[in-house]
Amino acid sequence: MRLTNPLPVDTVLPDVRATLNEGRMAVLVAPPGAGKTTRVPLALLDAPWLGDKKIIVLEPRRIAARGAADYMARETGGKLGGLIGLRARLASRVSAATRVEVVTEGVFTRMILDDPELSGIGAVLFDEYHERSLDADLGLALALDARQALRPDLRLLVMSATLDGARVASLLGGCPVISSEGRAFPIETRYLGRSGMRIEDDMADAVMRALRDEIGSVLAFLPGQGEIARTAERLASRVRDPSVDIVPLYGALDMVAQDRAVSPAPEGRRKVVLATSIAETSITIEGVRVVIDSGLARVPRYEPDVGVSRLETVRVSRASADQRRGRA
Repeated sequence: MRLTNPLPVDTVLPDVRATLNEGRMAVLVAPPGAGKTTRVPLALLDAPWLGDKKIIVLEPRRIAARGAADYMARETGGKLGGLIGLRARLASRVSAATRVEVVTEGVFTRMILDDPELSGIGAVLFDEYHERSLDADLGLALALDARQALRPDLRLLVMSATLDGARVASLLGGCPVISSEGRAFPIETRYLGRSGMRIEDDMADAVMRALRDEIGSVLAFLPGQGEIARTAERLASRVRDPSVDIVPLYGALDMVAQDRAVSPAPEGRRKVVLATSIAETSITIEGVRVVIDSGLARVPRYEPDVGVSRLETVRVSRASADQRRGRA
């Protein structure tokens, strides 16, 4: 399949194809923004071992799954639900013509429990595996079990930008680790530090500086919905340029609002996207030239004393910070 826009991951696609042609599993490590999520499945569509079977691509979040499926559908000149399909909670689009299905991890777990043989599926691609969710780990364990007991022809590929490839490769029986070097664009990192003010005030100051000194749209990472709302209020009173749109992006938004946040800014306009960690992986917003990272995320923490989980604001890991840089 010929695709027009070159991406950094293209240089290792022959290695991926050759490894999977041999019937082996593989680990692919590629920098954020290299194109592995959307380019690898399309590169495998004409593989001789696939035949008329499907490729399953696992994504950790619904918004990432929808974004990847939409992009691949556009790249192949079709519509979602045709060659490229999506299977997620409240947002499934598949048909008899679908060859690549982008699914969320929880949906895949149900699929393989219902059909342990994974009938009609030729390959399963675990994207952004470094996030290490329970569903992803369970899905990989079940897929390995299916390959060993029922489907020795099933191809498995684990992909990530910040993964320790050797450790996962040992889990997969010492399979090859394929690394893609380089980025689509060089990234400059600047450390602004904290002023001692509330995070919303620091973020608003940083966004205003970026709008003044840089071109293009801005993606700002904040820990949660409350911080996003308060930052948006501060920016609304300070941004005087009518061509700048301020849009939120978090999991509780409806799909229309999420699509507005991740779609490119119209010609002649700029966008400031205020996002949680939902935009950390597998989402590249066209036109974003600046990423501002608060360095914080809100994660669930289980409290065994009371038997419930609560949300806690924590510093992000270096791997997460690198993922966020890669959104520029």
